[in-house]
Amino acid sequence: MDENQALVVFQGKKIRRTWFNDEWWFSVVDIVGVLSESENPRNYWKVLKHRLKDEGSKVVTNCNQLKLPAPDGKLYETDCGNTKTIFRLIQSSLCTSPITALC
Repeated sequence: MDENQALVVFQGKKIRRTWFNDEWWFSVVDIVGVLSESENPRNYWKVLKHRLKDEGSKVVTNCNQLKLPAPDGKLYETDCGNTKTIFRLIQSSLCTSPITALC
């Protein structure tokens, strides 16, 4: 893995990221997995993304599909967000996820 696709570790979980348009972009599925502690973060993100779209949230619009390495070493397109988008995602999903104790 090169320096433009380095892993970040948060609470013992790996979060994939890539350098794109002069800023870091992070895997939304990885972020959602850490925050929700879901057994299936990919499905959790799919449901959350649909819910956010229905609510008219711009967070989903600001996510880009970027190629990130998968466990098999191949690059696959994955929903990614820059720092601003990730913070907005966290803010908008706090009351719709298992983190509702924070609301």
